[in-house]
Amino acid sequence: MTGILISVAAFAAALGVLVTVHEFGHFWVARRLGVKVLRFSVGFGSPLWKRHFGRDRTEFVLAAIPLGGYVRMLDEREGDVDPREADRAFNRQPVATRLAVVAAGPVFNFLLAVFVYWIMFMAGVPGVRPVVGSVTPDSHAAQAGFKKGDEIVSVSGRKTVTWDAAVLDLLDGALNRRNVSVGVRTPAGDQRTLSLDLRHAGRLLDEGDLLHSIGMEPWRPTLPAVIEKTVPGSPAAKAGLEPGDKIVEADGKPVSDWRQWVKYLQARPGKTIQLTVLRAGKQLHIPLSVGKEKTDHGVIGKMGAYVRIPKNIDSKLRVVVRYGPAEAVAHAAGKTWDMTSLTLQTLWKMVLGQASVKNISGPITIAEYAGSSARIGLVPFLGFLAVVSVSLAVLNLLPVPVLDGGHLMYYLIELFKGSPVSEQAQLMGQRVGIAALAMLMMLALYNDIARLLT
Repeated sequence: MTGILISVAAFAAALGVLVTVHEFGHFWVARRLGVKVLRFSVGFGSPLWKRHFGRDRTEFVLAAIPLGGYVRMLDEREGDVDPREADRAFNRQPVATRLAVVAAGPVFNFLLAVFVYWIMFMAGVPGVRPVVGSVTPDSHAAQAGFKKGDEIVSVSGRKTVTWDAAVLDLLDGALNRRNVSVGVRTPAGDQRTLSLDLRHAGRLLDEGDLLHSIGMEPWRPTLPAVIEKTVPGSPAAKAGLEPGDKIVEADGKPVSDWRQWVKYLQARPGKTIQLTVLRAGKQLHIPLSVGKEKTDHGVIGKMGAYVRIPKNIDSKLRVVVRYGPAEAVAHAAGKTWDMTSLTLQTLWKMVLGQASVKNISGPITIAEYAGSSARIGLVPFLGFLAVVSVSLAVLNLLPVPVLDGGHLMYYLIELFKGSPVSEQAQLMGQRVGIAALAMLMMLALYNDIARLLT
């Protein structure tokens, strides 16, 4: 129950920030360009709170249904307008002004992502060095010449300090179906360049775990099965496991290391495991009711605990990517661009049928990711917020009527045509847009429910 509450709270917080920033973009630019704003609402439905501010007495509203928001501007198409304020009506504005006001929402979401990544890069983003642990025979990785212990130092000429950076660049190559140049450093310190063939990567994009599909696994050290900390409300916390506990037996079978324990745990979702743990020199017998987690490869068992990593291993395995304020701006902008490009490419591949529509997630999956990132820490949650902000911006810029992108499309047509798009054409477009969004929402919810049931 605690996990669900954290997921709901994190999802609500993220959605509230994203919607407020998006609508503030419309509001701020409209005000600066002389358009009168009547209402700024975060949420829909019955107002929970409202106040009037500013010389225009704009109504600011916090509504009951926190699934979006809107900015209502003075507009002759929506009601009578005082002739003295007609010049401030949105519909009376030049095309360039209307384009700027509508585009401001998605632009502010992009700016939010840049700002969040800037904060993250200054604070320091923890990561794991991209060292290859194993290579599957006859796989794409094996054919390219990857060996156990190789550290990926660059992909397509771009430096890769962490696995996150390496996977992002490899995914870009898979989406574009091309050979990818990968620079690696061997355990002996020698550097070489490998050519990874991703020209036939359609299947890889459907399997969820790109590294596994390519045929490599990250290097993981052999660690004793000692708990560093438990997640509040998790099966481990409920069972009474504590930091420093060493798992020595599971159902009477010896546990030699953490990896063996995880494999045993994941194979028993929903079951009870009788643990023997060593705590302060004493053996304790503790029953553990294993939780469940849905993955692309099925349901696995989980307990909600972190392994204790010895400092000598942690210093070799983990890195922290950190930049100064000025340098962090460039890296934040680059990261936002990379995520935008990746989102657009994935959407386009879905349209072409070259990527699975299973990649589309609905509110349930997004809430789960929000909760899991929030439980891990502030930096992961900020990363989640930035990714969703980019996704929201890209989605709103799609040329679908009723979205910002649909309005921009109409205004661009008007700019070149010299006259507005007819009301009949706009009405037809709205119907098509609503139908398309409804189908997209149904697909996202279907994917969510399918993940829950598998």
